[in-house]
Amino acid sequence: MDEQRYDVWTSGAAYDRYMGRWSRAVAREFTAWLGRPDGLAWLDVGCGTGVLSAVVRERCRPARVVGCDRSEGFVRMAGAAVVADATALPVRDGAFDVAVSGLTLNFLPEPAAAVTAMARAVHRDGGLVAAYVWDYAERMGLLRHFWDTVIELDPAAAELDEGRRFPGCRPQPLHDLWTGAGLTDVVVRAIEIPTVFVDFADLWGPFLAGQGPAPGYVAALSLADRDRLREALRTAVPTAHDGSIPLWARAWAVRGRTR
Repeated sequence: MDEQRYDVWTSGAAYDRYMGRWSRAVAREFTAWLGRPDGLAWLDVGCGTGVLSAVVRERCRPARVVGCDRSEGFVRMAGAAVVADATALPVRDGAFDVAVSGLTLNFLPEPAAAVTAMARAVHRDGGLVAAYVWDYAERMGLLRHFWDTVIELDPAAAELDEGRRFPGCRPQPLHDLWTGAGLTDVVVRAIEIPTVFVDFADLWGPFLAGQGPAPGYVAALSLADRDRLREALRTAVPTAHDGSIPLWARAWAVRGRTR
């Protein structure tokens, strides 16, 4: 299967229902961890629908926030953002105090180049570069249940499992990525949030929108295979007495300073 097909992100509304709502919760913990003072200039690389930028505006009292993303559909939803490649940021060197990225690095063909570009964009005297990605391999409950169920039904789909495809979404590779970009005082930490779905329809519905690797896989199935996967996943996920589905998600966050 064409790997690129499953990494297409175009619809902001579909993304927000699928991952944006959970990214928002991680972003709150992430910005608190960064502990930046008020009045700074922030750059949000791979801003998507503007989830992280919005949290920065709400909680960090920035002087300004500029977002960039390659998806025109996402940029329209994000508001104060520009269409730009993460590895060729259209900003002056040292123009920002903080450069951040949420749930983006693993989808970039050259994440090291993106981190280097982020470091270039912040000032050289202790500017902060930080990001977070899902822990696809172990504790992103929604996707782990999904891919584990898929592989039971279709072992050939194992190569599409984000836990296998994105080995960089682990503490040591992230640490190495930051130090490789010349950043210092590098720290990696886990951020865990509850991801409670109202019912199975709330969990399954976003997989039908075709946004990202897992929904892209569902979109390519025949109706019969899609129904079979839906019912197998319904059985696999834990369901509370009220019909809700209580899961957890872990993100790995990393930060480092310029020198």
